[in-house]
Formats: sequence, structure tokens, C-alpha cells
Amino acid sequence: MKNHSSLPPHSNGVTLSLDELLYYKQQSIHWLPPAKSLWAQISGQHQSKKLGRGMDFAEVRQYQAGDDIRSIDWRVTARTGKAHTKLFTEECEKPVVLYIDLSPSMFFGSTLQLKSVQMAHMASLLSWLCIANNDRIGAVIDTGHKLIDIKPTSRDRGPLTLLQQLIQIHNDTLNQPNQAKSPPASDTSPSSMDSGLQALHRLCPKGSEIILMSDFVRLEDPNSPLLKRLRQHNLVRMIHFSDPLEYGQTAFRGLERVTNQQKSMWIDFSSRSSRKSIENKYNQHLNGLKQSCQSLGISFTSISSNKSLLQQLSGHH
Repeated sequence: MKNHSSLPPHSNGVTLSLDELLYYKQQSIHWLPPAKSLWAQISGQHQSKKLGRGMDFAEVRQYQAGDDIRSIDWRVTARTGKAHTKLFTEECEKPVVLYIDLSPSMFFGSTLQLKSVQMAHMASLLSWLCIANNDRIGAVIDTGHKLIDIKPTSRDRGPLTLLQQLIQIHNDTLNQPNQAKSPPASDTSPSSMDSGLQALHRLCPKGSEIILMSDFVRLEDPNSPLLKRLRQHNLVRMIHFSDPLEYGQTAFRGLERVTNQQKSMWIDFSSRSSRKSIENKYNQHLNGLKQSCQSLGISFTSISSNKSLLQQLSGHH
């Protein structure tokens, strides 16, 4: 790991500490609506100011039977040729549940920090933001072999419980590298994300905000019926974490053995066609995710591990 200068305070880019994650408590104030919404900033959209009595405009989705006809968004309907409805959320305490992927592929970083560390920073920022908005925060942590549910809780206890669990599971996995390489004999590779999505379905009351954080390599079907089911009754957001090496961006020019826990191979990074082929495969995966999110009305954000989180968030327009 190089370039420590742009890591946030208390962070070494590999292990997690409570001080490192508590740093985002004081940062969360910069992203509080209505002055500035984090989601409006990173997706380039602007949430409208409050409408009517205690209602916030949330999003637009395809019309479903039973929707109030007065809420139809005629501009989107005309543009897409399909009826779309404006959704509003009441100003009340709502559960926000994070899906946190701590499976082996997330423990990777070629420059500044591991993808898992960047994701933990985002989880911390979102947790404190959620509490500042008077919402409850919970999580499903998925190691690929085990699921840990954290029920949505309000006030500071919510983020602290979540962050302590996250730090412990993250650092335990790092301290037992063989655990990632040799899971229980019955199953040699991490399970798909389906069990995590099922856990979210069980844990989240209708009307929750669900934020999926992962590199999504274990999402076997981007058009998964489980995603559709979650999306029916909740606001779902997807934050995709990546490392430059995954799309062939590296200053290294030579042969390197790479592995994805199932198989390993040698890649010649001095070959332009090798790097291009890595980039194409990555883009195929990314475009599949983006298309799926678009068709399901899920907001999609990409975050890289090669820059500090706040640097990237303030760079988004």
C-alpha cells in the first residue's frame, strides 16, 4: 500500500479501528439535507424541497396497481411511454439497513487501501448521517459463509453497535487469511449474494431504505427476483466498490499471478491487449449492474479504493 498521505486520519488502509470510523461522525454534518444531500451529490440529481404536510419527494418509479393517479409523473411517463408515479416519504423515523459485503473479493487493494476499508468508511458516514436524520440504522454483514444481522436501532447506539461488529469481523477475517482461502469443507467457495438478499427481506420492515455495498462479484443474476422483491416495498440503493487493478489500470508492467479464490492464473500486465481484456470484462460486469439498476429504479454509485472517500464524494457533481 502506498500513498498514505491521502488516507483519512487513523487509517492504515488495511485494518479497521474505531477512531478511524468515528472520524466520519463529524463529517456527516456536511451532507445533511436540505443544504446538501449526499445522494443528490453523488448521483447528480436534486431532491426537491418538502412538499405538502410533512412529505419529502423520494423518487419516481413505474406505476403499480393501487398507486394514487394524482401522483403520476406525466413528464417521465411521456418520455418513457410507460406510466410512472412520484413517491413521497413521510417525515418520520425510518429504518435504514446496510448490506455490507465482507467476502474474500472485498479484501483487495492495489494502491491506497482495501475495498473493504473504503466500504467501512462509507458505512460509517451513512450510519452517522442516518442518525442525524433521526432514522434507525441496521445492517446485514455477509462474509460469504456467514450472515450477521444487526437490527435497526436509533441514536448513537445504532452506529456504534454496527461499527464495532464491522471492525471485529473485518479484522478477524484479516487475521485468519486461511479462513478466506479454506472455508468449511462442505463449501469451497463463498455463497452467492442470494442468502444476503433473503436476510434483508426478513430483517427490513416495508418502507425501509436498503443500501447494498459490495463489488457484486457474487451477484449471480443482476436481474435477481430477490432484488425485484426488495425493491417493491423499499427504497434500494447500490454502491459498487472497485479497485483500479480490476479494470486493468496499473503502472506495473510484468507477469503477476492473480486469484479469485476459485482459480488462479498468470496475467501479463506489460501486454496492452491483456489490460484491455481485463477492462472489457470489468465493463461488461459494470454495465450489467447499471442496466439492472436502471430497470428496477435503483440508484447506482461507483466508489474506487484508490482515493479517500471524502475526496471522491466532493469530486462528484
